[in-house]
Amino acid sequence: MIKLFDSHAHLEELPDLDESIKRAMEKGVIGIIAVGSDPESNERTLEISKRYKGYVYPAIGLHPWDLNANVAEKGLEYLKKRVKECVAIGEVGLDYRIKTDKNLQVSVFSEVLEIARENQVPVIIHARDAWRDAFRLTVEAGVEVAVFHWYSGPLRVLMEILRAGYYISATPAATYQEKHRKVLKNAPLDRILLESDCPVIYRGLESRPADVFLAAKGVAEVKGLSLEEVAEKTLCNVTKVFGIEL
Repeated sequence: MIKLFDSHAHLEELPDLDESIKRAMEKGVIGIIAVGSDPESNERTLEISKRYKGYVYPAIGLHPWDLNANVAEKGLEYLKKRVKECVAIGEVGLDYRIKTDKNLQVSVFSEVLEIARENQVPVIIHARDAWRDAFRLTVEAGVEVAVFHWYSGPLRVLMEILRAGYYISATPAATYQEKHRKVLKNAPLDRILLESDCPVIYRGLESRPADVFLAAKGVAEVKGLSLEEVAEKTLCNVTKVFGIEL
């Protein structure tokens, strides 16, 4: 059986968590990074990781979609308090397509990056219509390890991300989304992670961790590789990025 790792899942949003975890295990998913988005989801993410210790690994974050001054203040304090319990900080970043104040987004993201640098943990980054700013701030903060989640931005920024030693991730959209497929084709396999981003809906179907296999299939297609080779290398990447022994 091919073994894969889901490096980005919003498990606290799943109404069928136990069944989804069971199905992922049966299909060959050997581990999951559960990501948080705000103080409440972060707390739930940590609870789930304790329940599935050794299989679900926690990352806590502050998603730009959920930001306001109150959430930012509480969220940053929570990150400082609980970051040492996590394998990464995420999901965090910038999104200039939404109404949330850009200055607030930049300020909070910069503080989050500083927390990550001080604690020497990887950062899982959301960037939409803000790719260059997200990359620039990450470099300026001195963050050594970062994953640009579901990267679908310009190739010129991708090249800068790769030169800086950072990673990108592939979602099930890799089977059909042309801008995502173009990025994956131009990135070396040793800089790619796989993820479901569940419960995101892809082509009308709500995803689950087991759907990380669609991400692997998409990467294999665009790069002309076997699923086995994609699985082997991306598992190796997980150990490098998150320090998890598989």
